[in-house]
Amino acid sequence: MNGRVKGMMVFTAILLGYFMALLDTTIVNIALPEMMRHFAGTVSEISWIMNGYNLAFAALILTASRLADQFGRKRVFLLGVALFTLSSLFAGLSTSLGMLILFRTIQGLAGAIIVPVTIPLTTTSFPKEKHGILIGLWGAIAGLAAASGPSLGGVITEKLNWQWIFYVNVPLGVLSMVLILLFIQESRDESAGKSVDYGGMLSITSGMILITYAFIKANDLGWNSGEFFALIGAGLLGIALFFFMQQRGKEPMLPLALLKIKAFNGTSLALFIVGAALSNLALLTSFFLTRVMGMTELRAGLVLSTVAAGSIVSSAVSGGLSNKYGSRWFGAVGAVTISGSLYSMSFLHADSPLADIILRLFIAGIGVGMTMAPVMSAGIRHVPEEKVGIASGIINMAKSIGSVLGVAIIVTLLQQNLSGEMQTAQTRVLEQVKGDALLMPFVKEVLVGVINEQGSQMRNGSGSGIQEEMLAAKIIKDLETAAATLGPEQQKAFVSERESQTEEIKVLLSGVDEELKNASVKGFGQTFIYASFMTLPGIIFAWMSDKRRKRKNSNESAGYRTMDLA
Repeated sequence: MNGRVKGMMVFTAILLGYFMALLDTTIVNIALPEMMRHFAGTVSEISWIMNGYNLAFAALILTASRLADQFGRKRVFLLGVALFTLSSLFAGLSTSLGMLILFRTIQGLAGAIIVPVTIPLTTTSFPKEKHGILIGLWGAIAGLAAASGPSLGGVITEKLNWQWIFYVNVPLGVLSMVLILLFIQESRDESAGKSVDYGGMLSITSGMILITYAFIKANDLGWNSGEFFALIGAGLLGIALFFFMQQRGKEPMLPLALLKIKAFNGTSLALFIVGAALSNLALLTSFFLTRVMGMTELRAGLVLSTVAAGSIVSSAVSGGLSNKYGSRWFGAVGAVTISGSLYSMSFLHADSPLADIILRLFIAGIGVGMTMAPVMSAGIRHVPEEKVGIASGIINMAKSIGSVLGVAIIVTLLQQNLSGEMQTAQTRVLEQVKGDALLMPFVKEVLVGVINEQGSQMRNGSGSGIQEEMLAAKIIKDLETAAATLGPEQQKAFVSERESQTEEIKVLLSGVDEELKNASVKGFGQTFIYASFMTLPGIIFAWMSDKRRKRKNSNESAGYRTMDLA
């Protein structure tokens, strides 16, 4: 077998494992309602199908990176893929909600083993001049996995059933394991000792679990609650203890000299922001498409996959070019593009053309690809080769925490914005109803009840897109129910006025429909703007992720590394 074919097999083995782990962070979301019906669970219980995965994934990345550096990246990667494949099989076979949550959490643990090892396996398996292009493809796969999850999950759930969301990983995992065994060579950090830093692993893992859990539960606990601050405080204490132990330890888990590399810090912070931005874009857009525009979850997922298309295009191009010309401009322009795209989403309305939405999402994907691949490439390029594994773990941990924190913040802002706008609109609508001289008193009561119910649903995000016909049908049904409780004289009066009352309701509903739609659009628009502003620091951090290249040294600097940490 020639070297080119072998290289393709190596990279395929790596990408298959990586794609599975990232895909499962989003593919399950669209099937959650079906799982809730299947297991007769509550929303709070079902949320742990996502939370269990995210918690284990974010908390254990650094530990997995260190163990891979110490005992062999191929060995640990193979273990991660095998564990992910088995947990996927048993998740699909789950006979109870508790069993499903358990195996989803094990999936998250396996994902934490897989993801940080992919970069060091890539950099040790290929020559330095190929790293930029390969990390560009790595970034493209990351974008594809994150953005295509909802659409792929929707198709599988609709055509097969929710169990196949997990079963689909089994053949991919088996193929990846075969390729790993046949083609990937073992590598490790030769400067790392074999002593396991149990204290460091325990302190950083417990700290990350507490902080991640706090952000996951922030909206339930309340951002100002004592429980939230207690969790954050305990998590920070665990992290502080971790750094204290790293300073004193003979064979520390984390070489603190890494944190003195400005470019590496810039990369970690930039991907922290990108992780938040990508999650915010996916969450806000999916809710806007389904709750405001009335799309099905499947169609919304397909529209959202446009982000993946843009990311694939720009990652593949910018990865190689940034290796030659430097990453700062690519990363900074990409962050500007993401922020601008999020801001442009604030101009959407309930009747926006589909092509308009797709264009904005495609441009956002271009920004994601321009940022992720070049910035990751720069961060790895500035780290000593033997420390790429632990560096990759830190970067991926930052991205994961950014994603969790970004969602927690943006959900809070969305609820506040929707609540404020819907309350104002609801007040105006109720004044119109109460002031209508043509409506009978009991008809007004029915209308007030329906409008209050609809407004409450839209404020908390549980309502679907407002449709005048469906609202009218509900009101007519409620009117018939209420009329049956009236006295004989009132029933007779209603029967004689039924037609005129129905016509007046239709006139009012046209205004109600428009008022509530506009309020919902404004609430989402304000939140998109906040998400855009949250992305702006990423411009500075992306600029920090690389050094300024001198033109005469540009060719030889494509593979340089700084600082001896051994």
